[in-house]
This record gives sequence, structure tokens and C-alpha cells, in this order.
Amino acid sequence: MSESLISARGLTKKFGDFTAVDGIDFDVAKGESFGLLGPNGAGKSTTMRIIAATSRRTSGTISILGRDPEEHGPQVRAHLGVVPQQDNLDTELTVTENLYIYGRYFGLSKKFVNKKVEELLAFAQLEEKKDVKVEALSGGMKRRLTIARALVSEPDILMLDEPTTGLDPQARHILWDRLFRLKEDGVTLIITTHFMDEAEQLCDRLVVMDKGKIMAEGSPAELIKKYATREVLEVRFGSDRNKEVAPILREMCERIEELPDRILLYVEDGELLLEAIAAKKLHPNTSLVRRSSLEDVFLRLTGRSLIE
Repeated sequence: MSESLISARGLTKKFGDFTAVDGIDFDVAKGESFGLLGPNGAGKSTTMRIIAATSRRTSGTISILGRDPEEHGPQVRAHLGVVPQQDNLDTELTVTENLYIYGRYFGLSKKFVNKKVEELLAFAQLEEKKDVKVEALSGGMKRRLTIARALVSEPDILMLDEPTTGLDPQARHILWDRLFRLKEDGVTLIITTHFMDEAEQLCDRLVVMDKGKIMAEGSPAELIKKYATREVLEVRFGSDRNKEVAPILREMCERIEELPDRILLYVEDGELLLEAIAAKKLHPNTSLVRRSSLEDVFLRLTGRSLIE
């Protein structure tokens, strides 16, 4: 690890008898894009609140920029930019007013804030909307403005909770580009997301959490290599035939997963296995060979059951 901006050891948070974060260890290096993945209730948001110095831990240690957030909360928060899951912009104000007033909350000079607002309008591609009220913006524009607002104080660490939830594909890719630029400028990113493709795109390293514990840690490529195969063959024989064919496929592949609508076979060479299936006169209605993804890793570690 290079220089760590955040270091946690045995970090635990309990709410009565419920343990939301259960003795986790992690480090975030300077300039890194670090992801927290996990199903609902995994402990991601609680961990983010502890990092943001808005929630006290039950036990363990955490250091942010060399400080304990419980002892030096204001000093830690001064170096953080926070992008919440739900945009909390002032809808009655214009784009420019949202940025300017937020900057003044930090006690920054008018001269500095005015210059910074111009920079952030360009960064967020909102120059043409600078005098438009927030309520008239699209979802993607509001999201970019929320990120720009979090950057007014030039934070060392930018925390993003589900940054692209509810956005269309075009808006997501524009936002990804903005985050890439921040990382190139040396801003450390901490991201929670439910989108596995987003985690693969944005995160240098990530942890997969479940039930308050860290199940796995590494780069997306490292996790795919460790917990998945090179390729996945998806076959559909129809709801009735899937159950009949599954035992035969289990003899042909070391790891398979039977879903209600299809069967997943985890292999190194999907085309070769598909040929072997055809040789046995087993003809699927549809077949697809794809590379393994972070989603395969995530579902293997946390399961496919819906968690509310």
C-alpha cells in the first residue's frame, strides 16, 4: 500500500443487539478509487457514515488523514466531499447559487468561490444551465451538480453513495467520465454502488461486504480470477427441461448454477463446452458465452436471495 488516507482495524458498529459492521479491516490509499459493494443491509452505508464522521463507532479504530474522526470531526469533515444517494439540492435556487452558497458555508472567500464556481460549471458541463433553477434540470444534470457542489471546498476525499442510481446509460457514462477526471487530478474516491459494471469501471480496489463482514477484497480483475472462471456459458432449455438436463450438465462441468429461467456453467472455454453439449444431443433453446464479471463474483459471495 502507498500512503493510506484511511485505515480501519476491527471497526465495529452495533445498534442494540444488531451488529451492522462487524470487526472489519481496510485501508484506502491516496489517489485510489475504492469501492464498497454489498446487498442491502451489508453495512456499507454505516461504514460510510463512520468515515464521514457523522456516526460513532462501537469499537475498533479508524484514522482519516491521520486523525480520529470522533476526536477531530470538524477537521476531518473539512477534507471530505459527500455525495448522498438522494440529491439534496436547493431546488428553488439556480445552479450557480447552489454552488456559491455551499462554498460560503465553508467560510471560503467570495473571490475564491466565484472562481471555483466557474471551474465546477465547466467540469459538470453545466455552463449553459448556470442561471437555471435546479427544479428544471434533468436527473443527470442534478447528479453532476451534486458532485460539483461536493467539490467546492477542494476535498482530499470524495465519498459517493450510489452515484448513478436512476440515471439513463448516457448520463451514467458522462458521470463516469467526470469521476475519471477527478481521479486523474489526485482526488481519492470512495464509492458504494449496486451496479457491478460501474464498480469494474471506476474502482481500483474494492471490498465485498455481507452481514457486516468483509467477504473479499481486491481489484475487480483479482476478484474475478479468484472467485469465478474465465467464461460463463448460459443455456436455456425451457422451464420444464432445465431440471431434466441439469444433472447431465453437472457431470460435464465442475460448477453450475440452476436458475428458474436458465442454467449457468462456469468454465474456461464456453464454446468447447457448448460443442460437448450439442454432441450429447442436448439442444438448448438459447445459448450465450460471455466473460465472467464482477456480478458473478458478487452473487457467489452474497447469494441470489432478495434482501429487503
